[in-house]
Amino acid sequence: MRVLILAVGQHISDWAQDAVRGYLGRFPRSWRVELKEIRTEPRAGQTPARLMQLEGSRILEALEEDDYVVVLDEHGKDFTTTEFARSLNEWMSEASRVVFVIGGPDGLAPEVKEKARRLMRLSAMTMPHALARVFLAEQLYRVWSIGAGHPYHRA
Repeated sequence: MRVLILAVGQHISDWAQDAVRGYLGRFPRSWRVELKEIRTEPRAGQTPARLMQLEGSRILEALEEDDYVVVLDEHGKDFTTTEFARSLNEWMSEASRVVFVIGGPDGLAPEVKEKARRLMRLSAMTMPHALARVFLAEQLYRVWSIGAGHPYHRA
Protein backbone atom coordinates (compact mmCIF):
# COMPACT_ATOMS: atom_id res chain seq x y z
CA MET A 1 0.00 0.00 0.00
CA ARG A 2 1.30 3.41 -0.93
CA VAL A 3 -0.13 6.53 0.66
CA LEU A 4 1.17 10.08 0.31
CA ILE A 5 0.14 13.10 2.33
CA LEU A 6 0.87 16.20 0.22
CA ALA A 7 0.69 19.24 2.47
CA VAL A 8 1.29 22.86 1.57
CA GLY A 9 3.55 24.47 4.16
CA GLN A 10 7.00 23.54 5.32
CA HIS A 11 7.23 25.19 8.72
CA ILE A 12 4.90 23.58 11.21
CA SER A 13 5.38 23.46 14.95
CA ASP A 14 7.65 20.84 16.49
CA TRP A 15 4.83 19.12 18.39
CA ALA A 16 2.90 18.55 15.15
CA GLN A 17 5.97 17.34 13.26
CA ASP A 18 6.80 14.95 16.10
CA ALA A 19 3.24 13.61 16.19
CA VAL A 20 3.08 13.05 12.42
CA ARG A 21 6.49 11.36 12.40
CA GLY A 22 5.39 9.22 15.32
CA TYR A 23 2.32 7.91 13.50
CA LEU A 24 4.08 7.47 10.17
CA GLY A 25 6.84 5.53 11.90
CA ARG A 26 4.39 2.95 13.24
CA PHE A 27 3.33 1.51 9.87
CA PRO A 28 4.67 -1.87 8.79
CA ARG A 29 6.78 -2.11 5.62
CA SER A 30 3.74 -3.27 3.65
CA TRP A 31 2.24 0.20 4.11
CA ARG A 32 4.37 3.03 2.74
CA VAL A 33 2.87 6.22 4.17
CA GLU A 34 4.85 9.35 3.47
CA LEU A 35 4.53 13.09 3.98
CA LYS A 36 5.72 15.49 1.30
CA GLU A 37 5.66 19.18 2.05
CA ILE A 38 4.93 21.67 -0.72
CA ARG A 39 6.61 25.04 -0.33
CA THR A 40 4.28 27.96 0.32
CA GLU A 41 4.62 31.06 -1.79
CA PRO A 42 5.80 34.31 -0.22
CA ARG A 43 2.59 36.21 0.61
CA ALA A 44 3.83 39.76 -0.02
CA GLY A 45 2.26 41.49 -3.00
CA GLN A 46 0.42 38.45 -4.40
CA THR A 47 -3.29 37.78 -4.61
CA PRO A 48 -4.75 34.66 -2.98
CA ALA A 49 -5.67 33.37 -6.47
CA ARG A 50 -2.07 33.71 -7.64
CA LEU A 51 -0.74 32.05 -4.48
CA MET A 52 -3.11 29.10 -4.94
CA GLN A 53 -2.13 28.82 -8.61
CA LEU A 54 1.60 28.70 -7.85
CA GLU A 55 1.19 26.24 -4.98
CA GLY A 56 -1.26 24.23 -7.08
CA SER A 57 1.32 23.85 -9.84
CA ARG A 58 3.74 22.29 -7.36
CA ILE A 59 1.04 19.97 -6.06
CA LEU A 60 0.16 18.80 -9.57
CA GLU A 61 3.85 18.20 -10.36
CA ALA A 62 4.07 15.88 -7.33
CA LEU A 63 1.21 13.67 -8.55
CA GLU A 64 1.62 10.53 -10.62
CA GLU A 65 -0.66 9.67 -13.54
CA ASP A 66 -2.65 6.94 -11.77
CA ASP A 67 -2.87 8.42 -8.26
CA TYR A 68 -6.18 8.33 -6.44
CA VAL A 69 -6.31 11.94 -5.26
CA VAL A 70 -8.30 12.86 -2.15
CA VAL A 71 -8.49 16.57 -1.39
CA LEU A 72 -9.19 17.63 2.17
CA ASP A 73 -11.88 20.27 1.89
CA GLU A 74 -14.46 21.80 4.22
CA HIS A 75 -17.19 20.86 1.71
CA GLY A 76 -16.04 17.26 1.38
CA LYS A 77 -17.70 14.08 2.57
CA ASP A 78 -17.66 13.22 6.26
CA PHE A 79 -16.56 9.70 7.14
CA THR A 80 -16.76 7.66 10.29
CA THR A 81 -13.53 5.81 10.99
CA THR A 82 -14.95 2.51 9.75
CA GLU A 83 -16.34 4.17 6.60
CA PHE A 84 -12.93 5.73 6.02
CA ALA A 85 -11.26 2.32 6.44
CA ARG A 86 -13.62 0.72 3.90
CA SER A 87 -13.23 3.60 1.46
CA LEU A 88 -9.44 3.71 1.71
CA ASN A 89 -9.26 0.00 0.93
CA GLU A 90 -11.46 0.56 -2.14
CA TRP A 91 -9.34 3.50 -3.28
CA MET A 92 -6.17 1.46 -2.85
CA SER A 93 -7.61 -1.25 -5.07
CA GLU A 94 -8.23 1.35 -7.80
CA ALA A 95 -4.79 2.96 -7.88
CA SER A 96 -1.15 2.28 -7.10
CA ARG A 97 -1.09 5.19 -4.65
CA VAL A 98 -3.63 7.21 -2.67
CA VAL A 99 -2.68 10.86 -2.22
CA PHE A 100 -4.26 13.13 0.38
CA VAL A 101 -3.86 16.84 -0.37
CA ILE A 102 -3.90 19.47 2.37
CA GLY A 103 -3.96 22.99 0.94
CA GLY A 104 -2.24 26.10 2.13
CA PRO A 105 -3.57 29.11 4.04
CA ASP A 106 -5.42 30.41 0.97
CA GLY A 107 -6.90 27.06 -0.05
CA LEU A 108 -6.40 25.02 -3.20
CA ALA A 109 -6.40 25.98 -6.85
CA PRO A 110 -9.42 24.80 -8.84
CA GLU A 111 -7.08 22.64 -10.98
CA VAL A 112 -6.08 20.64 -7.91
CA LYS A 113 -9.68 20.12 -6.83
CA GLU A 114 -10.56 19.01 -10.38
CA LYS A 115 -7.86 16.33 -10.15
CA ALA A 116 -9.47 14.93 -7.00
CA ARG A 117 -11.51 11.76 -7.19
CA ARG A 118 -12.87 12.51 -3.72
CA LEU A 119 -13.31 15.56 -1.48
CA MET A 120 -13.09 14.63 2.18
CA ARG A 121 -13.71 16.66 5.32
CA LEU A 122 -11.86 15.83 8.53
CA SER A 123 -14.20 17.82 10.76
CA ALA A 124 -17.08 20.25 10.64
CA MET A 125 -14.86 22.53 12.72
CA THR A 126 -12.01 24.53 11.28
CA MET A 127 -8.60 23.29 12.39
CA PRO A 128 -5.06 24.49 11.83
CA HIS A 129 -3.21 22.79 9.00
CA ALA A 130 -0.67 21.29 11.39
CA LEU A 131 -3.45 19.63 13.35
CA ALA A 132 -5.02 18.37 10.10
CA ARG A 133 -1.74 16.58 9.33
CA VAL A 134 -1.67 14.96 12.76
CA PHE A 135 -5.34 13.98 12.60
CA LEU A 136 -4.99 12.47 9.12
CA ALA A 137 -1.81 10.55 10.05
CA GLU A 138 -3.55 9.15 13.14
CA GLN A 139 -6.64 8.12 11.17
CA LEU A 140 -4.50 6.40 8.54
CA TYR A 141 -2.75 4.47 11.29
CA ARG A 142 -6.14 3.62 12.80
CA VAL A 143 -7.33 2.34 9.40
CA TRP A 144 -4.27 0.11 9.18
CA SER A 145 -4.95 -1.19 12.72
CA ILE A 146 -8.55 -2.06 11.83
CA GLY A 147 -7.46 -4.06 8.78
CA ALA A 148 -4.67 -5.78 10.69
CA GLY A 149 -6.83 -6.66 13.69
CA HIS A 150 -4.44 -4.66 15.86
CA PRO A 151 -5.85 -3.60 19.25
CA TYR A 152 -5.16 0.13 18.65
CA HIS A 153 -8.73 0.63 17.41
CA ARG A 154 -11.06 -0.61 20.11
CA ALA A 155 -14.45 0.63 18.86
